[in-house]
Amino acid sequence: FSVPFLAVDVTVLGMRGEELPRLLPGVCVTCGILYSLLLAAMVSEKSTRIPALINAVSFGLGTDTARQQTVDYVTSSAAGFYVLDVRLTTSRIVKFTYVWCLAVMGVLTQLAAAK
Repeated sequence: FSVPFLAVDVTVLGMRGEELPRLLPGVCVTCGILYSLLLAAMVSEKSTRIPALINAVSFGLGTDTARQQTVDYVTSSAAGFYVLDVRLTTSRIVKFTYVWCLAVMGVLTQLAAAK
């Protein structure tokens, strides 16, 4: 919610150039949140490659069944970061950011047209 509030602060309050440094903490927090979500999504996507790694490692003779069971377990566990039972992926985070930017630009346009 910080992005729309930043947009409202700039347009409704009519901030001038000398007042913009007051918005810097909010911008930094917003960028930090987006960056942490992106990192979590990257970890979720890297976890999809774990079964291939386990399958490529040789544990010796007679361990094919145990290795396959391990690969099946890791695949079925679907490790990664979830928000409200939805797996975070990089594409979802990029789409989320895009939609929020569209919403902010729409609010800014409406507020600028109202002045």
